[in-house]
Amino acid sequence: MLMPKKTKYRKQQRGRRRGMATRGSSIDFGTYGLQSQAPAWVTNRQIEAARVAIMRHIKRSGKLWIRIFPDKPVTVKPAETRMGKGKGAPEYWVAVVKPGRILFELEGVEPDEARRAMQVASSKLPMKTKFVRRVATGKVTG
Repeated sequence: MLMPKKTKYRKQQRGRRRGMATRGSSIDFGTYGLQSQAPAWVTNRQIEAARVAIMRHIKRSGKLWIRIFPDKPVTVKPAETRMGKGKGAPEYWVAVVKPGRILFELEGVEPDEARRAMQVASSKLPMKTKFVRRVATGKVTG
């Protein structure tokens, strides 16, 4: 599972997911990508499930880049606990994803195979996504 080795603080506030992604919105490594269309928190388990689904579908023939990393801790209070008594313990890690962010990049496979692999991965993720491909300038095109 993906998670930071060490963080400055154990707990974080929830924050807001407003606006479009400005960073990480172009395909920089591969030929095909999976682009987010809605804001979401993607857990480390969901990222791993999508990665496994892509690699199984392409039968480990191409190269895959994961462009998001879960670096935000989410805390949960124990079940049947009364209000108060402080913030809960860190339970899992999430990556904060905004619309336009490239989640995965793929290279070395046929376009139809890449599209199908990204569709399989998309079903493991909590938001709507779009299959994009790289053009000569590095920009994305749907």
